[in-house]
Amino acid sequence: MLGNPMNIPPVSIAAAKAALVEQYSDPILRRRASMLWGTRGVGKSSIVRQVADHFGVPLVDLRLTTIEPVDIRGAIYADDTLAKTVWFPPEFLPSPAQPDGILFLDELTAADQRLQISAYSLILDRRVGHYRLPDGWQVVAAGNASFHGAVCHDMGTALADRMFHFNVQTAIDSFLAYAMARDFAPEVMAFLKVRPDKLDDTQSQLANDHLIGASPRGWEDISNVLKSGLSEGTKRVFVQGRIGAANAAEFFGVLREIQAGTDVVRLLASRPGPETAALLPRTLDGLYGMIYGLLAASTDADTLARALEIVEQFPDIRSEVPLPIRESQTLAMELLLQRALEFGLEATVLDSASYRHYLEERRSDG
Repeated sequence: MLGNPMNIPPVSIAAAKAALVEQYSDPILRRRASMLWGTRGVGKSSIVRQVADHFGVPLVDLRLTTIEPVDIRGAIYADDTLAKTVWFPPEFLPSPAQPDGILFLDELTAADQRLQISAYSLILDRRVGHYRLPDGWQVVAAGNASFHGAVCHDMGTALADRMFHFNVQTAIDSFLAYAMARDFAPEVMAFLKVRPDKLDDTQSQLANDHLIGASPRGWEDISNVLKSGLSEGTKRVFVQGRIGAANAAEFFGVLREIQAGTDVVRLLASRPGPETAALLPRTLDGLYGMIYGLLAASTDADTLARALEIVEQFPDIRSEVPLPIRESQTLAMELLLQRALEFGLEATVLDSASYRHYLEERRSDG
């Protein structure tokens, strides 16, 4: 593929997952393979596993760059009775005893051309040699195009015409929801809320001919680094080595701003009113750092109730530059409500005078 021939609109990783779930539910559509196109770390393999888990069906995950063509085609042996050579199918392909499931052909476009021929047989004809894929199985493939900066081989139009195609891109809101569900370091979530363009900088990475750049998978690693017991100097080395020097410099600059802007522990311990107002941040970085810091701390009823009181005081923030106070207040309330649902603390939110005042103000604003 030359340039960017992806003449389909991008979809979020969440939308792609929802589409695959509905496709699997339809026995006719299930027999047509789907192809997930997207840059590295976008979550293609993750959503395929989630779809299989959703239906409680087996998943056969073939990473095509790690196997040989004979691994799919199977081994050949001589059948003296038939006086013919016969192919033994590989054990990892689904047997008739497994009527339903998902066959995932990962890194399809990066596989050796000879291996792709065998993989294409499964996609085009749902068979390879004498092996037939059971009717209840769905084939999902994934890979990169040349403009994603990955090693890949062209896909011919004959094969492309036999598949549904999804141009998967990570939307920042979907990623932040994923990050919150997996308890990412709040500093990472705050940084990406302010700098959403840094979630995946593949195009900038390619334009500057850099080997290392930021990706969704990389930010998950950065979160693990920040939550580790490594020394500050070593954390910096690991962050630089994962997302590149320029991205790391910007990240640590924002991190300093977040850390200087708000001490969440002091804020939670302060009294409502002037004492709380004096501790509220005055910069955009500090504001989002505080929101995700409060979210991380809100794991019990008392802390959650206090966090709601703090969010109610957002209009008390006094900054030299305009800040999205109402928008950030809405974001904080929604995130805290979601956290309450996760921990079974809905009653704490519903009983909160701060939350009721917030709802009344929103209704009065129309």
